Amino acid sequence: MNLESKKTVINKSQKEFFEFLSNLQNFEQLMPENTDKFEVDGESFLFSLKGMPEIRLVVKEKQEFDKIILGAASSKLNFSLTAIINTVSENSCEAQLLFDGEFNAMMAMMVKSPLQKFIDTLTNNAGKL
Repeated sequence: MNLESKKTVINKSQKEFFEFLSNLQNFEQLMPENTDKFEVDGESFLFSLKGMPEIRLVVKEKQEFDKIILGAASSKLNFSLTAIINTVSENSCEAQLLFDGEFNAMMAMMVKSPLQKFIDTLTNNAGKL
């Protein structure tokens, strides 16, 4: 299952936003309001939204200054969340989140809408920085 957010303009340079996302603690600022838990542990962070199970994301790859790939820490869920960052001007960039997950048809049907809403919220909140 592949999902993508809209491209959002962020009032930071490409390098600044890449460094912002590289500091996993900053993801807390992008999370939805219904976040119950958020903890950073080295190169990973754990979060949960009200009524949802905890999810741990681990940094899988960084490509300065245009891409960061986070993946599920659990082998039960096979997915990645990729942030693509492109320069717009000296002081702004454009970001988009891409979700790629392998789920059975029933699971995909259940999680598609909440996941789309989640990645849209992350990019909308990034646009407010």
